[in-house]
Amino acid sequence: MEHYVTLFDRLFLPQGLALQLSMERHAGEYLLWILCVDDETYEVLTKLSLPNVRLLQLSSLETEELKKVKPTRSKGEYCWTLTPFAPRFVFESDNSVYRVTYIDADMWFRKNPGSIFQEFNASGKYVLITDHAYAPEYDSSATSGQYCVQFMTFIRNEGEVVRKWWEEKCLDWCYAHFEDGKFGDQKYLDDWSERFNEYVHVLSNKELILAPWNATRYPYGNACVWHFHSLRLIPKHNALSIFFGNYYLSKIIRHNIYAPYIQDLHKSIDILVRYGVQVRPQITQTFVDQMMRNLRSLFKR
Repeated sequence: MEHYVTLFDRLFLPQGLALQLSMERHAGEYLLWILCVDDETYEVLTKLSLPNVRLLQLSSLETEELKKVKPTRSKGEYCWTLTPFAPRFVFESDNSVYRVTYIDADMWFRKNPGSIFQEFNASGKYVLITDHAYAPEYDSSATSGQYCVQFMTFIRNEGEVVRKWWEEKCLDWCYAHFEDGKFGDQKYLDDWSERFNEYVHVLSNKELILAPWNATRYPYGNACVWHFHSLRLIPKHNALSIFFGNYYLSKIIRHNIYAPYIQDLHKSIDILVRYGVQVRPQITQTFVDQMMRNLRSLFKR
């Protein structure tokens, strides 16, 4: 059985449920641990009682170090600070867990991820990370990092030297801007293939985990997992609409990747509404307008 852990607050319940729906179809034998960033998320998910899901309540797990830095960071920055803690909380909650894979809440499984773990097993390493593998027009490696905090596997005990180092760094500094070679929780990964060479494996088959920033570079059909980075629910005429993000998406990608994901989002929203949960916008229309201007500017060059 593969163990996964993700984290989100009540705003991202739709993405979290869509992730779980996709795992039910494609993840095989799995258990998804959800670190509930706020108590409302914990209460909602407790009521839903989703199959193959275990809940972690952040308010009962927060360390003194986390409580100390929390007031100094935005909600998003604090979630980034939590990322290296998520595998730790799973290991501490269940001594039988051999390894756990952190996944972002806006990931979505298209196929069984067995080929990812086959490559990792063959490497003989203890931590798995993935390259952004940017298409040239979106390459922001210099500021956002070569590697992506999206799908990261840690083996109990042997992977702890890497995870603990990362945890300490994120406690020290984890902000949503580039500064002195750092950006959030992500730029810390840049030198892991050298710093922790004997521990860390970088997924070599970059086509297995894709995202909008490399959708023009690789064939979508090979992806086991898709990362819907920047897709958000937005307000529109007293209802909710979907903002696809500031990336170019071909018709075939929209039809074969985004359309089925949006179906899962709608299913998730319907489930939440049936349980009396108010689904709220995740970003403002003003922000969306700015992103669209940026996108139009990019493709006029």
